[in-house]
Amino acid sequence: MQHNKLEGIGRFMFETLKRITVAHPEHHFYFIFDRPFHEEFIFSDNVTPIIAGPPARHPFLFVYWLEFTVYDLLKKLKVDLFLSCDGYLSLRSSVKQLAVIHDINFHHYPNDLPWLVKHYYNYYFPRFAKKADRIATVSEFSKQDIAKSYAISNNLIDVVYNGCSDGFVPVSEDQKLAVRKQFTAEAPYFIYVGSIQPRKNLQRLFKAFDQFKKQSGASHKLVIAGQKYFWNKVMKDSLAACEYKNDIIFLGRVQEHDLHQLTASAFASVYVPLFEGFGIPLLEAMHCEVPVIASNVSSLPEVAGDAALYCNPTEIAEIAGAMLKLYNDKKLCIDLIAKGNKRKQKFSWDHTADLLWNSCETTLKMKS
Repeated sequence: MQHNKLEGIGRFMFETLKRITVAHPEHHFYFIFDRPFHEEFIFSDNVTPIIAGPPARHPFLFVYWLEFTVYDLLKKLKVDLFLSCDGYLSLRSSVKQLAVIHDINFHHYPNDLPWLVKHYYNYYFPRFAKKADRIATVSEFSKQDIAKSYAISNNLIDVVYNGCSDGFVPVSEDQKLAVRKQFTAEAPYFIYVGSIQPRKNLQRLFKAFDQFKKQSGASHKLVIAGQKYFWNKVMKDSLAACEYKNDIIFLGRVQEHDLHQLTASAFASVYVPLFEGFGIPLLEAMHCEVPVIASNVSSLPEVAGDAALYCNPTEIAEIAGAMLKLYNDKKLCIDLIAKGNKRKQKFSWDHTADLLWNSCETTLKMKS
């Protein structure tokens, strides 16, 4: 976890561990950091932080950190359980281990990653899955995918889902106007929230938005809120070919307060990845009472239920058609918002933390 840089897995760690450590003062927790940490991550008196290098930000260093640094610490501290919220485990350790594997997108889309990273993931994660005494994941889709891809028994995988941060709430019309003045010259906008990489399907979203603009004549813009991780030639060429590329606004990484304001002020959220283990932006939009357009693949229908307008993410015309449908149908927008208000109640970080703690306890009770 890095201060002010929490994304999917980091947010999961922050929200669940904050609740678990406070709720269980009878236990002591060691948080292992690979670099200096921010005090906001030390949630309670029963947490002892440990800085143990070297900083693991390269596949070779991943191996060293897990098989030497973490291995030695687990042995020295005589812990009962090693909980890894990003799925990485120490293959040498005999300590019981619970791996949270959010999804295995790298198994299905290996070429979206740098060569060494994809080989590391696809060599080690099957081994982590086999090594784990138990696995937690964030959707039934991911559970079935992990079980099938890595030949793991369904009985060893727990679904704990994700939640949404408390700050995501609706805003007033005046606030919406202020946000639009700041970012889009007062124009209404669709928003995409997430990292910028091929699997997120932005190359088709750009083209779909261009079609929407041509067909509707609307003043709407497309706001992209997320960091560029793997910006490739296909995405670059797709953007360059758009007639309305100047109406596509890149904001980069956005802090949570600003992200809330941007999400809550949007005309609609468009989230059409090719593969996703959960899709937290869907919940954020629902909490902000913003209608959602989503892919009809992987975990997204499981998360959004009847509270999204779905499209095939490989069909540009379908994505554009969904945007046009919302633009032309105010009643549909109101209906999706109402359904989102019901759907969002199924997910919360409190519930996630409880389920993850149950998974920890189940792991501890398992025979070695």
